[in-house]
Amino acid sequence: MPESPVEMQNTTATELGPTAARRPLDNPRARVLLILGAVVAVAVGLWYYWQRTTYETTDNAFIEGAIIQISPRVFGQVLRVHVDDNQHVNQGDLLVELDPTDYEARLAEARARLDDMLARANGAKAGLSATTTVTSAALIQAQAALQAAKEQVAMLKARLGEAEAGVRAAEANLQQAQARRAAAEAEAKRAAADAARYRALFEKDEVSRQMLDRAETEARATAANLEAANQLVAAAEADLARAKALRESTLAALRQAESAVRQAEGRVKEAQSGPDQVRARQSEVQAVQAGIELQKALVRQAELNLSYTRIRAPESGYITKKSVEPGNIVQPGQALMALVSDRLWVVANFKETQLKRMRPGQPVEIKVDAYPQLKLRGRVDSIQSGSGARFSLLPPENATGNYVKVVQRVPVKIVFTDPLPRGYKLGPGMSVVPKVRVR
Repeated sequence: MPESPVEMQNTTATELGPTAARRPLDNPRARVLLILGAVVAVAVGLWYYWQRTTYETTDNAFIEGAIIQISPRVFGQVLRVHVDDNQHVNQGDLLVELDPTDYEARLAEARARLDDMLARANGAKAGLSATTTVTSAALIQAQAALQAAKEQVAMLKARLGEAEAGVRAAEANLQQAQARRAAAEAEAKRAAADAARYRALFEKDEVSRQMLDRAETEARATAANLEAANQLVAAAEADLARAKALRESTLAALRQAESAVRQAEGRVKEAQSGPDQVRARQSEVQAVQAGIELQKALVRQAELNLSYTRIRAPESGYITKKSVEPGNIVQPGQALMALVSDRLWVVANFKETQLKRMRPGQPVEIKVDAYPQLKLRGRVDSIQSGSGARFSLLPPENATGNYVKVVQRVPVKIVFTDPLPRGYKLGPGMSVVPKVRVR
């Protein structure tokens, strides 16, 4: 009779002996693998615990840098632009050239006036020396002073003509501005009346809300135009006042110069040696010396203005937001381009619960999202005194409504300790992942 499967299994186990009936843990290889797995699991757990207690990291971190607005310091026309967007420049590199013709002429005029003042100073000193010796020398000096006074009168008369022309031009500008203001005032009154009428019609449901909004918008726009026209009138009035003040000051100087001519004529007629003449010459020398110092300052200012026509890079970095082209007329303070400095750092927004053991000076390993293979080294520079939300445009008001506690983030500044590698485009706003060693 054939054997059943159970009997065949028992027979096989009996024939194979005790080796086939061993448990899996009785196998040496299985025991080794189990021990190795336990060791690896413990090692991984210890490593994870060590990482969590030794390092603090966040992905809310970005590269920051100094962004410098490049602006001219003088008025002028752009002659040449030597850079383009995203171009790297070194400190002192020439960026923009303005037309220097006007400033060269002003510098030449200032230097000529300085030479004239120096010549006058030499003449005044020579006259003082001669006055102390002989009367004839005093007479010659008086004649020279008379000639200088006449030249001064002629120059001031020319300046008075220019000042009169400036007053007329300022008056014309004022009249034009007043005419614009009158037109803007009439337009503003009309728009305000329309808005009031539409508001009354809207309250009676005779016009739509859109028509009322359009009328009120037009009223506000015309009111803004009227304000701008008022400002233009005020500016024109200020220009006219300055022009009149210049005319009055020039007229006063002319009268003073004419008085000086008369005094010089009297000194020529009554020239004689004596202490009075010596003291007068001394005063004249002092006045000329003061004029020389003033003219030197004017020459220095003219030299500075001429140097400002060549705009150079204040730091090394990359050019961005270039908005200037040759031929543009630029004003002082006008933004021509932005310079992103090579001085970069990292601002990492850590949770406030991560700051317990964080201190300035701790080493940091920085990974850049754009270059996963790049690892940079840095250190904690400083920790901001306050959360980022507290310094936002609209900080939270926790005393109002229902309060829900939210873990805040605090900006931490991290600086690079090694020079940034070449060949990698790193700039403000790029995402990074810093890992700070806090133990």
